[in-house]
Amino acid sequence: MPRTRRDWTIPAGLMALGLVPAVAGGARLAQLAGGNTAGTEAARFFAAPFPVTIHIVAAVVYSMLGALQFSPGLRRANPGWHRISGRILIPAAVLVAVTGIWMTLTYPSPPNDGTMVFVERLIFGSAMLISVVLGVDAIRRRRYAEHGAWMIRAYAIGLGAGTQVLTHLPWFLVSDLEPGPTPRAVMMGLGWVINLAVAERVIRQPASRSARAARDHSPGGGGWQGAGGEAPLGEPGSLASR
Repeated sequence: MPRTRRDWTIPAGLMALGLVPAVAGGARLAQLAGGNTAGTEAARFFAAPFPVTIHIVAAVVYSMLGALQFSPGLRRANPGWHRISGRILIPAAVLVAVTGIWMTLTYPSPPNDGTMVFVERLIFGSAMLISVVLGVDAIRRRRYAEHGAWMIRAYAIGLGAGTQVLTHLPWFLVSDLEPGPTPRAVMMGLGWVINLAVAERVIRQPASRSARAARDHSPGGGGWQGAGGEAPLGEPGSLASR
């Protein structure tokens, strides 16, 4: 069980960041299940609900379960937790990325999403999928730190929807109008860029040589906790996971 403050503050923060998209996704699934989509944004999904359903379910599992990878206490108390949860998280991450690209290419775009948002979705969806593939390849080669870094990047992209709620918030606080294509693209892109910037900071934080050596030679040492093992998790603003 978690024993220190950082054992629960970071997972709780990541879960909170993913909570609004999770609730919104649940509401969308309820609309689709009830067939009550007329006149709503969910109407564009009704003819082919399979990819959006898979996307929402996989994203909720990935964001919530992935957050628990950031609890050092949980990892120490349950050494097999990382490997077991990874067998769920990696397929979930692939599903999130693939269905995100699938929906971008096949569903009608929302009225205020222009070409820039379309391109952003393809770029970041592809980047997430590539990060997962490179992370899996790294663990097969026993490059544990490299594995952790790529999985951190994938998680940061996957949690972009949560940060996009925050990047859109100032607009809706000062305007009653829906954002046009350009401000929409800026706010959407910022969500992903901010997450990746924080992820890179976590990955690149300095670690002692002994910590690096222990991590690079230990199957349980890479994690999603950053390039320096468990220490970066104590820093505010940490984002990511394996």
